[in-house]
This record gives sequence, structure tokens and C-alpha cells, in this order.
Amino acid sequence: MSTAQLVVQHLPYLRRYARALTGSQVAGDAYVAATLETLVNEPETLGRSTNVKADLFRVFTRIWNSLSVNGHSDQVQHDLPAEVRLGQITPLPRQAFLLSCLEGFSEEDAAIILDVDVGQVRELVDEAGRELAADMATEILIIEDEPLIAMDLEALVEGLGHNVIGVARTRTEAIKLASEGTRPGLILADIQLADGSSGLDAVNDLLKTFEVPVIFITAYPERFLTGERPEPAFLIAKPFQPANVSAVISQALFFQQSARRREAKSA
Repeated sequence: MSTAQLVVQHLPYLRRYARALTGSQVAGDAYVAATLETLVNEPETLGRSTNVKADLFRVFTRIWNSLSVNGHSDQVQHDLPAEVRLGQITPLPRQAFLLSCLEGFSEEDAAIILDVDVGQVRELVDEAGRELAADMATEILIIEDEPLIAMDLEALVEGLGHNVIGVARTRTEAIKLASEGTRPGLILADIQLADGSSGLDAVNDLLKTFEVPVIFITAYPERFLTGERPEPAFLIAKPFQPANVSAVISQALFFQQSARRREAKSA
């Protein structure tokens, strides 16, 4: 398989990482596009290790940390979230946390991507876990038709300090739970539900009445990581690892709290 084919193979996962890092499909995909442009202009940046995926993420990290994407066009500039446009770059601990817990890179590969040593990666991941977990407890609605998966998710999020307000198996149940009970602070939603309804449709119905971060769970994440619009900003692949869920929940709530702080300052 050629290097170009390997890059294409890893693109959905780079998009997932970029969206989790920025909290936005638009901003994340803008950074991915800048990374691909760099690879076209500097093909020698790949092949420095035996792991093409790690090389690809390393080039992305260089772009992200330099904010050179801001100079590409006015359109890309406007796509970036406010905190990035102001130069408040995501701290290194969060990058290490996502690389390890969301993307499953080894400590050695994460060290190559971030240009640090393995000991630093461990310290950064520990630091990020503490920071992201602090003061983020919220009410969570789970939309999942598989009972065992729903039970696993419920136990996991409660172990993180959150409260599950209910588990819905269908679009109708989800709307009823959200409208009759406590409004959720975050939604975990499967995409294909038991009665043939769609978790995407259920979420779109709910978001007509209130805004809340949403994390979608699917066995086919690559179908929703193509760069087309609109697509989910936060995706977890089935079968999921607890660390993946923890990492993405932390990111989603991090961006929600950042948005609220900005709103409070501007009020």
C-alpha cells in the first residue's frame, strides 16, 4: 500500500481527533485540510518513522501548535473557535490525553507526535485527567437500545461523577425523557435505534428546544468522518473503551464550560 493510501486510511481518525481537540467539525476539518496541504508541499515530512499514522498526527500537531492555519484564508480564520483565534492554544496535556485515551496511541508514539519524552507523556496525561474531571459533573441522557451497552455507559458515567437522568431506547422515549424530567447537560446517543428510528433525528428534535453537547456512539464512525457537513463533532466507536468515553465526555464538557464563561463575560 502506498503512503498516500495509508494517509487516506487514517484520515477519519485524524478528523475525529481534530474535532475533539477543537470542539467543532468546521474548525477540526480546517486543521486537517491544512495538514494535507502541508503534506503536498512537504512530502518528506512523512516517513520519519515506521508508523505513518503517528507521522500524520505529528504533522497535524505542528500545524495546530503553530496556528499557521490562520494565515491560509479569511474563511478558515472565521471557522476557528474564538479561543483559538485569540491564541489560547489547547494545552499540551489535553493533546496527550486525547492521543492516548481517544486515539489509542502508545506512550512512545504519543511522545513522537508531541516531540516530548515518554515520561512527559505520562505526566501530561495524568495532569489532563485531573484538570478535565474537575467541576464538570452534570446530568446525562443516554439514548441506546442495547441493554448491556446502556448499562455499561450508565455505570461508566456515574463512576465519573455524573448523574444519568434516564436511558431511552427509541427517538420517542428520548424526547419524552428530556421534556418531562431534568434537562440533560450532555447526551450520549447511539445512531441506529431499536425501532428503526435514528439517534441523530432524536438529538435534532431535542436541540430545537435547548442547547447541549452531544456525543454519538456508532459502530461505523468512518461514515460520519468524511468532512461533509453537517457531521457530529464528537464520535465514539463501538465497541468502545472506557478511556475513550471519559476522554470525549471531558472534551465536550470542557468546551461547554468555555462557552458559558465567554457568555458570562460578555453579559
